[in-house]
Amino acid sequence: MLHVSWWKTTLIWFAVLASVLLAAPNLLGERALSSLPAWLAHRKIELGLDLRGGSHLLLKIERDDVEKDRLETIVGDIATRLRTMNIAYSGLAGTGRKIELRINDPAQVQPAVNALKPLTSGSDKPAVALSQGDNGAMTLNITDADINNHVSSAVARALRIIRSRIAQLGVGEPLIRRQGADRILVQVPDLADPQRLKNLLSQPAKLSFRLIDQSMSVQDAMNGRPPAGSDVLFSEDDPPVGYLVQRQPLLSNVDFADALAAVNGQSNDGKISVKLTQEATSRFAQSTASNLGKIVVVVFDDQVISAATLKTVIATGEIDIPGDFTAQGARDLAVMLKSGPLPATMTPVEERTIQPGLGGEMTRYSVLACIAAAIFVAVLMIGFYRILGIVATIALVINIIMVVAIMGLFGITLTLPGVAAIVLTIGIGLDAVVLIYERVREEEKNTHLLVDALRHGFNRAAATVADANLTVLIVAAILFYASSGAVRGFAATLIVGVFTTFFTSCFVTRSLITMWISRRKPRTLLVGVRSGIFDNANIRFMGIRRYTFTVSAALSVVTLLAFATVGMHLGVDFAGGSIIEVRAKQGVADLANIQSRLQDAIPGDVRVERLDDRLSALIRVHAQEGGENAEQSAVTLVREELNKDYDFSRVEVVGPAVSGEITTTASLAVLAALIAILVYIWLRFEWQFAVGAIIATLHDVILTLGLFVLTGMEFNMTGIAAILTIVGYSLNDTVVVYDRMRENLRRYPQMPLPILIDASINQTLSRTILTSATTLVALLALYIFGGEVIRAFTFVLLFGVAVGTFSSIYIAAPVLILFKLRPDKFQTGSQSNGPAAGDIQSGKPAV
Repeated sequence: MLHVSWWKTTLIWFAVLASVLLAAPNLLGERALSSLPAWLAHRKIELGLDLRGGSHLLLKIERDDVEKDRLETIVGDIATRLRTMNIAYSGLAGTGRKIELRINDPAQVQPAVNALKPLTSGSDKPAVALSQGDNGAMTLNITDADINNHVSSAVARALRIIRSRIAQLGVGEPLIRRQGADRILVQVPDLADPQRLKNLLSQPAKLSFRLIDQSMSVQDAMNGRPPAGSDVLFSEDDPPVGYLVQRQPLLSNVDFADALAAVNGQSNDGKISVKLTQEATSRFAQSTASNLGKIVVVVFDDQVISAATLKTVIATGEIDIPGDFTAQGARDLAVMLKSGPLPATMTPVEERTIQPGLGGEMTRYSVLACIAAAIFVAVLMIGFYRILGIVATIALVINIIMVVAIMGLFGITLTLPGVAAIVLTIGIGLDAVVLIYERVREEEKNTHLLVDALRHGFNRAAATVADANLTVLIVAAILFYASSGAVRGFAATLIVGVFTTFFTSCFVTRSLITMWISRRKPRTLLVGVRSGIFDNANIRFMGIRRYTFTVSAALSVVTLLAFATVGMHLGVDFAGGSIIEVRAKQGVADLANIQSRLQDAIPGDVRVERLDDRLSALIRVHAQEGGENAEQSAVTLVREELNKDYDFSRVEVVGPAVSGEITTTASLAVLAALIAILVYIWLRFEWQFAVGAIIATLHDVILTLGLFVLTGMEFNMTGIAAILTIVGYSLNDTVVVYDRMRENLRRYPQMPLPILIDASINQTLSRTILTSATTLVALLALYIFGGEVIRAFTFVLLFGVAVGTFSSIYIAAPVLILFKLRPDKFQTGSQSNGPAAGDIQSGKPAV
């Protein structure tokens, strides 16, 4: 019998049982989960926002706000230091990051320099760089290091405040983390109102009570220059009303101990009251007593929201904020005041939102697609391999269970593209099993001993499976580090799938077959197996290599020309802009009406497409001029225009900064994948194999890009994921063929290379066809049942599997002849002498 030591078997099935235990919580409801130990209940896979619904926001702190605050702080600091030293100066003013002043007495220039030393050289990173001019003139420039330091500090403070604001909303378990130097990533699941979240997190919420400056009229201040210490601010009315207000507030956020919102149940109006700190209560009572009869305005983020005349002394420490608030507006303002003001404006530079209902629908589609894919593949495998097909199906189920268990164990989020990765894992797993089975069949024909055939078949196939899966692992790892969000979920799931596939195909399958042999004691595994369709094939693949190479080269050139002239339809990931999916509240979506309403409201190109259900429409808003805020303004206009007639199911907004970064990262990811694969195959084989693999891969990538050009499909980050997946799958197939060629080169060094290549391809043809068939069947299930959102992604994968299978035979192999691969590179000892070219029967080397 096939020898597998008892301790190895024990470890294998212990890992399987542990996986079943860890995966079990995913089949239980909330009530059943509550009865489980916490360590096990928390191993349930978290669904991504595209399957669960919710909002993904990437917020960028406005550097200009930080620079403005820093300029005001340093100007005030300079004035204080010079006054403390009794140094007379004039013309102190700042613009941007540049501050200018003049020391009136030339004899005091050096004392002034000494007084400002804490700013210019007080640390490793001075705040300002000082330069001196004639007649006591000085120029101070705020340094990049100082701004960067304060941006970093501002992001840290903003992170704490955002966490506090979201905590008061009472939502699920949000993900809030810093990303890069000046950004914060926020993901809130199950959120039904993303617009509210965006408003809550983007506003600084700096509230203050200020006196009106009555020294001049507002119009005079606007025509000339406002008095020192005062600003002209405007109300939120339409048209706005101007106010000349004192810069120094009577009260500000630091004076608020608490904020409460009250709602009038009949009118649904809101009211906000703030409770002052003890110190602020005393100070405000004195201020109101000395300013009775004067007008006080309430300023919120540099906008006047209300104005009132002081009629009485306010000494209670509790103040009602005057103004017209909705119930929701009052509650949100209370949340922001409790949390404190943000150090600067946070601008959403990327937004991806899906309604919880639509996310649940995607989950149902995904589960159905996975079940259908597993059933289709199981039927195909059992039909070809009978009892071995049943073993493969059991290994497939264990493979999926292990993927689920590991994802739950390491907290990997399952996204919609991640479902595609599971389906692809089914294909890769069956590829490995088919590879092993076909090798065992060959060994059994040679040895006629079942035990030896199984041992040699598994041992020799394991190296090939490892080589083939490692190429997929390299591509998936690069994609993981180069992506984010749902696409990163795809890469993470695929990485897990590669490891579980190797384990289940090489160890679980072997253990299952061992147990079956121990019980049934069959004499052969070939009874009932129908996979030997091409056992006697002698197809001269290389005989038509010039034609296939020429046709492929011509198609590639045409594709590149079309790519250069027609171009691709870039999605928001690369071009910026917005995608908004709306669903009619009544009847079907009226595309013409939506188009005309938005064309007048939004500048630039707006396109409207109907979705399959006719109730929904997809709105594409071209990238707006004016930076990040312009993109958000466009989405706000769409909401205001269509909100009465349509529900917003999905919103994706990508600003110019993020789209540029995604483009660069995606390009580098594809390049890195090609280089990594070139190096790996070069090290494992010979340089001719590496060149052949890269040329075949480029062929697949170019033709896949041609598919995007020809069909006009939107090319976004999921398109990059599809291309890299095709690269991995194509190389998987190519490596299997190359591995057989390398083996035959060692055994038959005198055989002409074209004949040897044909023989190698014919030997692996059953495996190639079966693998492609099972993978295509699995992807077809995903295409049919996976839903509209992932259909284009799946279609590209279907195309890529077919093209990859073709290129592994007709592109990767002929390149070895073109570059004159030398068989003597593979001669080792006694293997240097082999049969002649004529010792080939039925397309296979004689054994």
